[in-house]
Amino acid sequence: MTPVQIVFGVILTLLAIVIIILIMKQEGNEQGLGAISGGSSESFFGRNKGKTNEARIGFVTKICVAIFCVLALVAVVVMLFV
Repeated sequence: MTPVQIVFGVILTLLAIVIIILIMKQEGNEQGLGAISGGSSESFFGRNKGKTNEARIGFVTKICVAIFCVLALVAVVVMLFV
């Protein structure tokens, strides 16, 4: 294995662990049938959903997954040409 492969492997492994931890920290969606029938978003949490800690964790998770996907593709391309 080349040093480049080792570096990509370590980074992808650490990022995968971070993604797993972030997903485990998220709370489930327990709205029941209200979510299907278009429940009211006029509550305090409905209007301020983007400002909650759960929304921040969801945003960070999406960013980490995007970085993971890009790094995985770059790693494959680098492995083909190294």
